[in-house]
Amino acid sequence: MKDLHDLSLKARNSFYQLSSSPAEQRNRSLACLCDVLRKNADRIFDANREDYALAEKSGLAAPLLGRLRFGPEKLKQVCDGLHALAQLPDPIGETTLSTEITEGLTLYRVVCPIGVIGVIFESRPDALIQIASLCVKSGNSVLLKGGSEALRTNQILCACVREALWLTDLPEDSVQLLETREDVASMLKEDRLIDLIIPRGSNAFVRYIMDNSRIPVLGHADGVCHVYIDASADPRTAVKVTVDSKTQNLSVCNAAETLLVHRDAVDSCLRPVIDALREKGVRILGDPEVVRLAGCDAADESDWSKEYLDAVISVRIVPSLDEAISHINRYGSHHTDCIITEDADAASRFMNIVDSAGVYWNASTRFADGFVYGFGAEVGISTGKIHARGPMGLDGLTTCKFKLIGKGHTIAEMKDGTRKYTHRSLNGACPF
Repeated sequence: MKDLHDLSLKARNSFYQLSSSPAEQRNRSLACLCDVLRKNADRIFDANREDYALAEKSGLAAPLLGRLRFGPEKLKQVCDGLHALAQLPDPIGETTLSTEITEGLTLYRVVCPIGVIGVIFESRPDALIQIASLCVKSGNSVLLKGGSEALRTNQILCACVREALWLTDLPEDSVQLLETREDVASMLKEDRLIDLIIPRGSNAFVRYIMDNSRIPVLGHADGVCHVYIDASADPRTAVKVTVDSKTQNLSVCNAAETLLVHRDAVDSCLRPVIDALREKGVRILGDPEVVRLAGCDAADESDWSKEYLDAVISVRIVPSLDEAISHINRYGSHHTDCIITEDADAASRFMNIVDSAGVYWNASTRFADGFVYGFGAEVGISTGKIHARGPMGLDGLTTCKFKLIGKGHTIAEMKDGTRKYTHRSLNGACPF
């Protein structure tokens, strides 16, 4: 168990240096990280094979084992993401509002980093690089806690990040790794030094974090994503999008877990979609009518709100578009939901009333991703509504400060009429 107060204090002091560093230096650190990762590739792969063997021996489920792998292809993806992130505009220092309060007194609203962030994430080593690199780019310090199954891989990856920071004259203590549950418990008490906690996991896990800390929490909860096949859906589109949403990667939060089919699309779409899913090895759980039509196992009430992260999908026939929307808003996790339809009015109603971070029309739920959106990477997908929603890239890791520049202005002058408020909108950027 580490001294979390000491780590948090180091992270806080490092933040002041990192947040004021030039964008070019932070981008150089990301490029340097690619070189360091490639130099240490064999060590990373060896550690990952050891993590994988131990996890397999312990009986970790196959989809979760898939998440754990970090080989040459994953390294290439990580480096591609780092290069893409380095090309994005610097979020720090952007002026989003400029106003003349009174003559000679100017107010600026300027984007700035949040500060020190604690991120708890699943057993997916590439997430460590994505999260750390986003924090470096946005000028935030970060305390990282990955799944215990990936500890050896994460230790080497974090060491690589810290080496890249050191090689580019940035504070290496702006990125630190926590290793035990006890470390997390201690971190949750550091509300004077840590500004935000981002837990990635189940609703129960996010609730536990919220209940045990005074630090603000931005939750990345379950991914109970839906595909809804509307009455006017094209059968080929229905098969293509549903199969990709469910099977392209089973163990991710943006994989579809429930399929809803409009009663008027049953004859044209239900059978080909279910057949296509079964060809991919997906087990079907259905409502009574689906059981009768498809010869599958019955779904129970809990299945409608379950994130399987496996080759299982629950299927329900609904009488109307509104019933599909009602089902999603009741049972979903407000992550990502898709309608398949040729009716633009139906798509509009679905996309405006479904209360989720991502609402898609004729497109796979698997597109819900920070890299896909052009954010470089993501810290997580926020299913809440305050501060950030959906894939959290650079914007989600920033806040703002107001800078007021005057020449000896006082409120007394405003009160006695010496000066008058003008509140004139300006177009200039803050000079500092």
